[in-house]
Amino acid sequence: MSPRTLLPEERITQILDAALRVFAREGFAKARMETIAEEAGLSKGTLYLYFDSKDALITALLERFFATELQDFQLLLATDAPAADRLLFLAQHLAAEVEAMSTQMSISFEFYAVAARQESVREFLRAYFHQYTDLIEALIQQGIDRGEFRQTPTREAALTLVALFEGLNLLHVVDPEAIHFQLQAEAAVRLIINGLVE
Repeated sequence: MSPRTLLPEERITQILDAALRVFAREGFAKARMETIAEEAGLSKGTLYLYFDSKDALITALLERFFATELQDFQLLLATDAPAADRLLFLAQHLAAEVEAMSTQMSISFEFYAVAARQESVREFLRAYFHQYTDLIEALIQQGIDRGEFRQTPTREAALTLVALFEGLNLLHVVDPEAIHFQLQAEAAVRLIINGLVE
């Protein structure tokens, strides 16, 4: 029996999974399209049918990398649990993501390096962080509206949480033995929650 022909979406997933592995091993600068094609079990020509450049692959990975996170945050916002519990769950969820992606977390920081040089990537990350901050701000506002949190500048609180999570992620990549992401994230979120309820 001959192997099943992959649908275009499945082929794209196959290529992006291969690119993720290659970029994690070699970094964006050193990775070659030939290596990605080989990792995916494809010819270089077939790879170019789907992605015409390494930059196109990086952009597609960037979109995939962050789209799932935003969907998860939107689901969290829609639940009816107390806002403090949802903020703690967010910390736990992000910790689980860091653990699951431990061998590939360096890629997220490569995105930042590319963003410093490439406007399209910078614009994508800017839009992502605006959405990310908007969702956390909306969650905090729900807590205020329900009387769970005191009146507070919601944007400042949301930006503080975003900076906290991103900073912990960086510290964890640099020194994973010194930074236990989940314990530190939960402790920091509890301190912020204490400030929101007092």
